[in-house]
Order: sequence, then structure tokens, then C-alpha cells
Amino acid sequence: MTDVTIKRALLSVSDKSGLVELGQALGKHGVELVSTGGTAKALREAGLEVKDISDVTGFPEMMDGRVKTLHPKVHGGLLAVRNNPEHVESMQEHEIGAIDLVVVNLYPFAATVAKGAEREEIIENIDIGGPSMVRSAAKNHESVAIVTDPADYARLIAEMGEKGGATSYDFRRMLAAKAYAATAAYDSMIASWFAFADQGVDFPETLAVSSKLGSTLRYGENPHQAAALYLPLGPSANGIAQASQIQGKELSYNNYNDADAALELVSEFRDGPPTVVLVKHANPCGVATGDTLIEAYEAALACDSVSAFGGIIAVNRPLDGPTAEAISGIFTEVVAAPDADDDAKAIFAKKKNLRLLLTGELPDPARTGLQIKSIAGGMLVQSRDNGRISRDMLKVVTKRAPTEQELNDCLFAWTVAKHVKSNAIVYAKGNSTAGIGAGQMNRLESARIAAWKAKDAAEKAGWAQPRTIGSAVASDAFFPFADGLLAAVEAGATAVIQPGGSIRDEEVIAAADEAGLAMVFTGMRHFRH
Repeated sequence: MTDVTIKRALLSVSDKSGLVELGQALGKHGVELVSTGGTAKALREAGLEVKDISDVTGFPEMMDGRVKTLHPKVHGGLLAVRNNPEHVESMQEHEIGAIDLVVVNLYPFAATVAKGAEREEIIENIDIGGPSMVRSAAKNHESVAIVTDPADYARLIAEMGEKGGATSYDFRRMLAAKAYAATAAYDSMIASWFAFADQGVDFPETLAVSSKLGSTLRYGENPHQAAALYLPLGPSANGIAQASQIQGKELSYNNYNDADAALELVSEFRDGPPTVVLVKHANPCGVATGDTLIEAYEAALACDSVSAFGGIIAVNRPLDGPTAEAISGIFTEVVAAPDADDDAKAIFAKKKNLRLLLTGELPDPARTGLQIKSIAGGMLVQSRDNGRISRDMLKVVTKRAPTEQELNDCLFAWTVAKHVKSNAIVYAKGNSTAGIGAGQMNRLESARIAAWKAKDAAEKAGWAQPRTIGSAVASDAFFPFADGLLAAVEAGATAVIQPGGSIRDEEVIAAADEAGLAMVFTGMRHFRH
């Protein structure tokens, strides 16, 4: 494959950034510029000589610009194989000039959707001619260079500078791959809009997912696994992937996974009092609210200070100096916060390896969306677990109704349990977790582990008794037998919140009544695998 000198370029862009500089660079190499509409106007206003596309095709731009480049004199100039005699003969017969470079970026479909435009405007921002030119040029990359990203203008200018106005085959091949990815992503966003927003389909016949590389990571879950972070194209909620890293080492795959779990949980409290979440291996090991962040942090840490070592912390308020000082007392991998004051930043600056992530506004826990998990031979897709329980949705099923404090503790424990891997048991008291049992194969063991952790925490803190005494306990799914509930009774819980729905509900309710517990059913389960 040989270098191709660029003699003629077709430019048609919606994003005019860098356009004039590119046109000037092409002009210095004597490249003939052909352009459309607003792009031609911008180039002319910069003093560049430009030929209108209508002068090439012999047809005016028509139908509000819908038809301008869809013409054989455009696509023939792009698709002709330059060393094919029949193609050359056709070009000569029909007076089709070769086009060596195409610079196109597409109508801003995603931005139009994001700003809440009406359907008619959204439809008008579906580009037709642009993707057609991109695909034609990319297919014939042996002879044609296709640039779809303004960020690549500098690379193109440098390439032509090094090769005297030409481009190499490897450079054109790279651009072609990027171009096809661009049109694929563009069509994916359009397909998604039609399916989800325009037609209200939950699961379309073809699920189109588009994303771009954010960064490659050091490795995956384990050192022998490769990993990368991809960012969604098109409208989406901001989260841990969009956070600004203020300091610290490069984030790992596990850091992102754990920080996401912490952020999702703390976001449940985004409109509540100061809240701190401690996470280890994607499971919360301590959660608390307080009058101040430092008060919440100390309560959350006391729940399980052993697991908190080397963990992830997320807060729902801008981080202050005193809280940062307290956090610096133990080894912490990542701290995520909406913002941080200068004192907090200065304190963390002394911890060179600690990653500080500033997220801005916390994501809405009630937002919609899809979750995708790959399995051998396919993908599992489900809607986000954005289910929420309010007080008036709870059903008291025991003889004794919960007190106001027990009800508060029940709802707090329930919110945390939603983010604990199943089988999940969470004890809570006074807006703080007392013990968390996660990921066990049976609910009884989760209840016992959570109680054991509470006892261990009390011994380390020098408390007279564990905080499970007088606590509320949440179970992410129903108790299939009374044994799990009885383990909670043994731990000192006085109130229970669970979904209900077991064939043995009456047996479990009877055990609760006999123990004097108050129990409420939510009617909603929160499995998390």
C-alpha cells in the first residue's frame, strides 16, 4: 500500500471547532476544498477559496439541506478504486473527480435529545448524507482518508507535513476504523432513542449499546486480566466514571467497582443529613448519618473498623478538613465526595497514594436505566433496581407495631440492605449500621455473621454491649424459616423489616410475636448478586 497525495478534500461539519485551521493547513498544500452550507461559509469568511458541493454535483442543495451530497459525483469520487481500469474509465466518462480526503462530523443528534428538543427537531438532526460519505470513504481507505473527529485534525496536519501533503496507508486504515466506530455509535444512539424514548419499549428486539474508551486500566480484577473503562455515548447520568480525580494513584478495576458501589449507596441519602459509607469488595461495611460528616464517619467506622482498612469511602456532602483528618487515620484506597474544601485537599495531599474523587452532584437513586451482565453465550439485561419504600407502604404484620425510632431504624437498615450482596442481613440503630452480613448461601448464616461482627465491634470500641441490642434488622428477601429471625432475636433486635411472601410467613410472624418483636413487610425484594 502506498502513500496518497491529497489533492481534493470534501469538508462538511456540524462542529466547526478547528475547521479554519485545518482549511488553512490544507490550503498550504494546494488542496482543492469542496464544501457544503455553513462549512463553506465559515471557510470563506476565513479567506479560503472553496468550491460549493452544488458546483461538483450540478444540483443545488435542496429539501432544507436533506439532499446535497447524495450524488454519484460525490460517492463515485469516494468509492472509485484508483487502480481499477473500469473504475477509472467510469470516472472519465461521467466526469467524476477523485476525492482524497473527507472531513465530516455528524449532526448533533445526542445533544439535541439531551436538551429536550421536540420530536420534529430530533428527527431533523438524524444525519443521512454525512454517515453515507463516512462509510464510502472508510470503505475505500486504500485511497481516501476520512476524518470524523476534530481531535484528529492535528494528527492529519502532522501526517501531511511529514509526507509532503500525502497520507500513509496505516494512517488511513486507523481513520477508517475510527470512522466506522463513529457511525456505529451514531446509529446506536438513534436506535436507542427510537426504542426507549420514542416508542417506550423496555427491551427492543435489537439492543444497541455504544460507548467510548475512557482509559485502559493497569489490570482487571486480577493481574492476569486486562481491563479498561468505557464511557457511554449519548445522554446518561454522571457517576464515578465521570468523577474528577484530584490526587492519588491510577484507579484500578476494583477501585472503580468498589467506588461505584459506595457512590450508589451514599446517593440514597443525597437529600438527607450528612452520611458516610464505607465499602470493601463492593459491600458496605459501615454506614451512618450524623449532624456532621465527622460524626457520621466515626459511627460508620465503628461498625467494622477491621474491614474498613484499605476500603472505599463515599460521603454525601462536600468533604471538610476535620473529616479528612479522621479518614487519614487509617489506610484508605479511595474517597469519593461531591466536593472538598481546601483544608481537606491539603490533608489528603500528604497521602500520596489515596485517590480523591470529586463527583459533583450525586446520581439520582430513582433514575431509570438498564443493567447489563455478560454470561457465556449472551447477556442478561434488567432495569435498574430503583425501587423505593416509603412509610405508608409498610405493612405491620405482628401484634406489636414498631415505635417511631424502630421504624426509622428499619428504613435505614432497609436502604443499606438494598446495596449488600445477597443473602443480606443488616442491623441498624440510631441511623448507623450495627452489623452487616453479606453474600452467604443461607440467610441464617448472614444473620449470625452480622451479629458476630457487631460483638467484635463492641469489644474493639470498649462498649458495654453490641449495637444490635435494641436494633432493627433488615433482610433483603423473606425469611424462608424462622431460624434466621430467631438469630436476630438472639442478637438483640427488637424490630424487623423484610419483604414477606414466604409460604412460611405465618410461622415467621408467630415466632416474632412470641419474641415480642415488631415486624413490617415491604412487599419488595432487593436481591443483589
